Amino acid sequence: MDTLGSVAPAPTQMPHHLDAERRLLGALLFDNEAYHRLGDFLLPAHFYEPVHGRIFRAIQVKIANNELADGVSLRDHFQQDGALKEIGGAQYLFELIRAAPDPAVAPDYAKIIYDLALKRDLMRIGGEIALEASLAAGPEARALIEQAEERLFSLAEHGVRQKGFIPFKNALQATLESALAAMKNDGKISGVASGLVDLDQKLGGLHKSDLIILAGRPSMGKTALATNIAFNVAKACRRETDSLGRQKTVEGGVVAFFSLEMSAEQLSTRLLADYASLSSEAIRRGDFKNADYERLIDAVAEIEAMPLHIDETGGIMLSALSTRARRLHRLVHGLDLIVIDYLQLITTGGKYSDNRVQEVTEITKGLKALAKELNVPILALSQLSRQVENREDKRPQLADLRESGSIEQDADVVMFVYREAYYLERTQPRLGTPEHDAWQQDMDRLERRAEVIIGKQRHGPIGTVELQFDAKYTRFSNLERRSF
Repeated sequence: MDTLGSVAPAPTQMPHHLDAERRLLGALLFDNEAYHRLGDFLLPAHFYEPVHGRIFRAIQVKIANNELADGVSLRDHFQQDGALKEIGGAQYLFELIRAAPDPAVAPDYAKIIYDLALKRDLMRIGGEIALEASLAAGPEARALIEQAEERLFSLAEHGVRQKGFIPFKNALQATLESALAAMKNDGKISGVASGLVDLDQKLGGLHKSDLIILAGRPSMGKTALATNIAFNVAKACRRETDSLGRQKTVEGGVVAFFSLEMSAEQLSTRLLADYASLSSEAIRRGDFKNADYERLIDAVAEIEAMPLHIDETGGIMLSALSTRARRLHRLVHGLDLIVIDYLQLITTGGKYSDNRVQEVTEITKGLKALAKELNVPILALSQLSRQVENREDKRPQLADLRESGSIEQDADVVMFVYREAYYLERTQPRLGTPEHDAWQQDMDRLERRAEVIIGKQRHGPIGTVELQFDAKYTRFSNLERRSF
């Protein structure tokens, strides 16, 4: 071990501070309550001295099991696994306690250890990138940049360069926290709320790391529905700051919207129409009164404050989309939802240009990997094949997905938007006939109704959710319920 107080002397030596490690361990052994003031950012892997990491891990386990973690209990712990001599004997544990500082400063030492661990990983990443860049037969420069950004993002988010294996108890704890979140929401929602009550109840919200496909034929309203969901999530966003100054989403969320088909201006027009209850056509033509304009100005001011970020790059490459999502995730201290309109407009840079099915497979796998990496739900829109139009019942099915194999396989949830009124409107009988009267009655019943058909849900039931649709404002909302 190094001498006490060494920080990072020689350029060839990794930065570390063994005295800070000893003092932190001593403070924790002296007063276990100090552990609860550390936060959840420090891991055994952050300790420069492996023995110190093992001691910290043993303290974690003891405290998690509501047991006392002191010199005596840890001595017995290490005697049982034959590692007592490896850590310097029982005497070393008691020396840590004797040299313990005031437990109140334990969080300060934890931050020093964490910061130096990140610097060591930065040095490793820099060395690896430099080595790969120096190789004549190595990756292309652009690929190296993307790899570097991905590694740096992982380091910034998780504090370790590679996650590797994790104890299964960590996964169980995450499940318990998710169940607790659902319980606090009356047992209905554990994911990000879409703002559509019946849909949230069926899905349990939009779950982290899920790839959610929203598909539909043209004019069914899939872009409008995705926009409404993104808007609802951003509008409800509420964040808090933890003890380390990191922002954590408590409600709603920060949204990234990749609009590959519509421009940002077209998308903002839809949002304004929805929020200000003005038609998109009236906004484009400026066909409204002074009172409407004032309402529009108020709507702009409120929407501007919402954490909704739009990228309007058409035909964006999958690698570029992933890089931009990572960068925004880092800049805004955590994304909560990514929306992509739509999947078939993403490219892979010509790698599979001669095989569209294989290209879509690469895209869906890449989006699923990105959802897991950023730990956010990704809502990706998708087209449907024309075979829907050839059936009498035009409600979509999984087989109707374009290049459907990989989409259905990689998605955690597949939903379809269906509006029966769209097809019924095109069968209007001649005015004044009994058939027209019956047709009009059906139109009155259906024109404000839409269905979201859940064709696949990896973690829950399938089925149909009814929503209300207002074509004038391109707005999907909760179905009005009347009590009689």
